[in-house]
Amino acid sequence: MATWGLKSLFSFALEPKLNPFSSKVLFRCIAKDVTVPKPGAGACYRRVVHFPKKYTVEPIPYTRLGGRDPITKRLVAKGIGGGIKFPYHWVDWHRLPPNATEPLVEKVLHIIKDGCRTANIALVASGDRMRYIMATENMKPGDIIKSSNEIPRIPVRVYEGDAHPLGAYPIGTQVCDVEMIPGKGGFLAHGAGTCCTVVRRIGDRVIVQLPSKQELSLQQECMAVAGRMSNVMHNKTPIGSAQKNRELGNRPRSGLWQRKTGRFGRKIRPLPPVRVISSEKPEDPLKISLDVNWT
Repeated sequence: MATWGLKSLFSFALEPKLNPFSSKVLFRCIAKDVTVPKPGAGACYRRVVHFPKKYTVEPIPYTRLGGRDPITKRLVAKGIGGGIKFPYHWVDWHRLPPNATEPLVEKVLHIIKDGCRTANIALVASGDRMRYIMATENMKPGDIIKSSNEIPRIPVRVYEGDAHPLGAYPIGTQVCDVEMIPGKGGFLAHGAGTCCTVVRRIGDRVIVQLPSKQELSLQQECMAVAGRMSNVMHNKTPIGSAQKNRELGNRPRSGLWQRKTGRFGRKIRPLPPVRVISSEKPEDPLKISLDVNWT
């Protein structure tokens, strides 16, 4: 029987036990803080898209991550992996540049299903320029859509697919692909079948209600598209089989988590307060220093 030395025994006892969903590396008696990526922080662990320097309507190559961090190679999202590799199309999230002075009129050429997104995308053209945008619910080939960043005194007449600033819409309008900060591109409600509602206007700010019933106070210059996102039946259509779910790139779960039913009742909580979104940088916190002279 082989005998272990004292050094090998200590090294075996202090061998780190890694937990991919924890921020600590656990030893036998001590714990060290390490940098472990966390899901839900804005990073995508499904794919890395290799965007070219110039915009193109051709499919863009990408690398699938399988739920792992691209730098540390740690497993972050367990439910991602495999599946059919769909072509990725570059969507232009800016319907109109912030410094544009004239409206932009475009024609919808055709609408396609993008395997990397839940909503459909539309190929539009104006002059000699073509680009992909997010398609609304009733958008169809041959439609003429308009984009303008003018805020008139009287609210505009709403046509589905047109893009205007939030300050130009009447109260109660359903909008999608909403900007959080003017000029940064569409950020809110661009999933399949989602939309926001213009609730009220306070001064030069517009209160928008999200699909989660939370209200945001946005600047009236934020662009938004009138209507609801396409592919409304996305969350109502069953996947059908486990094999189809694997083709979509979703790995099987453990089966331990189950959604609660109404048997246990529900908690009625008040809605959170209105969240104000501003493009201004927050001020630095006031630093207080105590200068004590002991002499």
